[in-house]
Amino acid sequence: MTRVLNAGRKRPTSGQTRSVVVFLHGYGANGADLLGLADPLCDHLPDTLFVAPDAPESCAGAPFGFQWFPIPWIDGSSDEEAARGMAAAVDDLNAFLDALMVDEDVLPEQVALFGFSQGTMMSLHVAPRREDPIAGVVAFSGRLLEPDLLPEEVQSRMPVLLVHGDQDDLVPIQSLPEAAEALQGAGFTEVFAHVMKGTGHGIAPDGLGVALAFLRDKLNF
Repeated sequence: MTRVLNAGRKRPTSGQTRSVVVFLHGYGANGADLLGLADPLCDHLPDTLFVAPDAPESCAGAPFGFQWFPIPWIDGSSDEEAARGMAAAVDDLNAFLDALMVDEDVLPEQVALFGFSQGTMMSLHVAPRREDPIAGVVAFSGRLLEPDLLPEEVQSRMPVLLVHGDQDDLVPIQSLPEAAEALQGAGFTEVFAHVMKGTGHGIAPDGLGVALAFLRDKLNF
């Protein structure tokens, strides 16, 4: 049984929804943590609905935040618990996206995922395994999980933008080229990358600017 994801949203400034950006937050955060990014983006994406769900589980490592799945080296969970948590979160996110597209009357090619850290891990895992390709994935400061399984499990290929800070001490910068190589090896033809100089585990203005250009292009603005 899937769990309902509570989501904050910012309506299109034009009043008409022609595309949707779904923010997926990192471990220990919440949807509101990323929804603020809609403010600098919305004037450039006037027909875009921005949605930011909370992950389905309370986070043991951050009592007031949420997690998509446990992280053993942070919270002491087992690898089995982490795997179960992720499998359940994948079902939850897919159900959320399916319902969102019905409710907002949009097609997969009108939807983009914008992940940060653990939210990037979810984005890069879920989007390629959905039947229909979405408009694109913006992947900040995360990694591609289980890259060896991707060639066998991929069902759809979409443009992907990988962005990472070169001073990230939580998720190493090496995760970016590793993800790019795995995606390209699985047949993804549009894989873009941007390194934020002097940036740790976060989203710098230059990275957000590159993400905006990507979203404007893929959402047909």
